[in-house]
Amino acid sequence: MDVACLQQAKCIPLPFHSSTRLPRVSVLVRNNRRNASSYPVKNLCSASNFDTLVAAGSIREDKKLKAGIGSKKEQEEQQWDVKSWMHRNGLPPCKILLKDGPSHVPNHRPIHYVAASEDLQAGDIAFSVPNSLVVTLERVLGNETVAELLTTNKLSELACLALYLMYEKKQGKNSFWYPYIRELDRQRGRGQLAVESPLLWSKAELNYLTGSPTKGEVLERAEGIKREYNELDTVWFMAGSLFQQYPYDIPTEAFPFEIFKQAFVAVQSCVVHLQKVSLARRFALVPLGPPLLSYRSNCKAMLTAVDDAVQLVVDRPYEAGDPIVVWCGPQPNSKLLINYGFVDEDNAHDRLVVEAALNIEDPQYQDKRLAAQRNGKLSLQTFHVHAGKEREAVLDMLPYLRLGYVSDASEMQSVLSSQGPICPVSPCMERAVLDQLVDFFKTRLAGYPTTLIEDEALLADYNLDPKKRVATQLVRLEKRILDACLQATVDMIHELPDHSVSPCPAPYAPILK
Repeated sequence: MDVACLQQAKCIPLPFHSSTRLPRVSVLVRNNRRNASSYPVKNLCSASNFDTLVAAGSIREDKKLKAGIGSKKEQEEQQWDVKSWMHRNGLPPCKILLKDGPSHVPNHRPIHYVAASEDLQAGDIAFSVPNSLVVTLERVLGNETVAELLTTNKLSELACLALYLMYEKKQGKNSFWYPYIRELDRQRGRGQLAVESPLLWSKAELNYLTGSPTKGEVLERAEGIKREYNELDTVWFMAGSLFQQYPYDIPTEAFPFEIFKQAFVAVQSCVVHLQKVSLARRFALVPLGPPLLSYRSNCKAMLTAVDDAVQLVVDRPYEAGDPIVVWCGPQPNSKLLINYGFVDEDNAHDRLVVEAALNIEDPQYQDKRLAAQRNGKLSLQTFHVHAGKEREAVLDMLPYLRLGYVSDASEMQSVLSSQGPICPVSPCMERAVLDQLVDFFKTRLAGYPTTLIEDEALLADYNLDPKKRVATQLVRLEKRILDACLQATVDMIHELPDHSVSPCPAPYAPILK
C-alpha cells in the first residue's frame, strides 16, 4: 500500500513493485499546519519498496522458506498469525481456527478462512471480538461528530478506513494493527473464490463482463473512488488524531491513486455493517470477519455488536473443520462480484434492473407524468426483475408501458380521472407493448458476446481463468433472467385473444434500457 518504514529508516522487504514512483513527502506546511521547524523530518524508504493492502503478498518470503534460507526470525513471523495476535490482546477462547484456502495464482500465498475448531450447533457463539480489536471511524477519526460530518459530506466510510490502515501500514511492526494488516496483505482483497474485485481487473479482464450492466457499474465505482481520493487531504486536516500522528504525511503526496484504490478495495472486501450502533461505529473492520468468513446469501448469521464486543452466533450446525459462513445482506450477484469477488449461484436476492422512461417529446408528457406519480411511479422508473419472478416483473411493467402508448387526448383525460392504474387496453396496444418488451429483451441478450450454451461450455473447463469463470457465472445468471423474461412475454402474446393482431403505432412509446 505504501512504503512500510520502521524506525531508524529501515524498511520491511516488500515484494510488490509499482511503476509509479512514490513522491517524496513535502516538509512544507500548509496554512493550518504546525511549524515544520518543531518536528524532525522523517526518512523515507525507497519508492521501489512501497506496498499496498492487497500487494502480491510475501512472494519473496515464500521463496526464501521454500529454499530453506529463511532466518529463524522470519520463520517465527510466518507463524505469528492474526488469531494468535488477537488472543494476546484480549480475544477470549473461541471455537474457530484459520485454515488455508486455494490460491489460483502460483505466486500468491493461499488465502485463509475461518473454520470451526469443534462441532457447533445453531445458536453457539463461534467467537466474540472485543471492541479494542475492532477498527471503526470512532477510533480512526477520534471524534464521532467529525466522523459523521466527513462521511455525510465528503467521503465514504470505506475511504476513511482505508486511509487509516494505509497510515498504519507505514509504521510497519510498530503499528498495533501490523498482524491484521499483514493478514489483509495475504488475502489481497480476494474473496472466498480467491478472486479479486473487478475494480482491480485489467481492461482486458473487464471485457469478460461485456454486455453486462455490471461492467458500467465497475467503471462508475472506480470514478467514485477517484473522487474520494481527491478529498483525502480534507480528511487528513479535519481528523485530529491522524493530523497529530502524521503531521507531514499529506495523503495525496504519500499515497498514489492506484495504491489508494487497492487499499480501498481490500477494505471493501472485509468491512462489516453493524446494526444498532452509532453512525461512527456502523462500519467496522473485524479481524475474524470477512474475507476470512465466507458470505452466503441463504445464511442468517451476522456479526453483531453486543456490549463491548462483536460476536458471531452461528445459524446452523458445523462439524470441526467446516468453513463458517455469514449473511451478506440482500445483495444481487453484481454487487457481490464488485464488493467481494464472487457470485452466488443460489442467491435468492439476485436481480436485474430495467429502466423505463416516458418520452419527453410526447405532447402529453406532463399529463402522463402526473398519472404515473398518482400510481407511485416516476417519469424515469426503475423495475427490479428478481430471479425466478420474471413473469411478475413483466406484469408490473405493463401498466406503466401502456400509459406511454396512450395517444388520444380524451383517453388521457380518462386516465387522469381514474382512481387506479387504468389505461384503455385494446388488443393492438397490448400487442405493441408486448412486442416492445420482446425486442428489448432480445436486444439485451444480443449485447453479450456469448450464448448461454457457450457459457456452459466455458464453465465446464476446469482450467478456465478464475476471473473469467466468475464473470461467466455472472453473465450466465443475467442471461437466464433475461431469457425467462423474454419467454414470459412471448407467452403473454400467445395468450392474447387474437395474438396475430398487428400492433398499434406508437410514435411516443416509452424508452427502455
